[in-house]
Amino acid sequence: MKVGVSSACQGHGRCLIFDLAVLEADDLGFVQVVGDGTVPDGEHEAVRLAAANCPERAIAVEEA
Repeated sequence: MKVGVSSACQGHGRCLIFDLAVLEADDLGFVQVVGDGTVPDGEHEAVRLAAANCPERAIAVEEA
């Protein structure tokens, strides 16, 4: 599974409540992907929930 964040992110941070190792806030509060966006085992459901809770739908999840 891979995750990405588009420029539609408005920095609400709702996705960050899921304490993911693959997403973090930058200095302005906008969410960005850590590393190459590969989601570690055990965090797949949290990434799906983070994407579902984004008001702008800025988080894309690629199931692979």
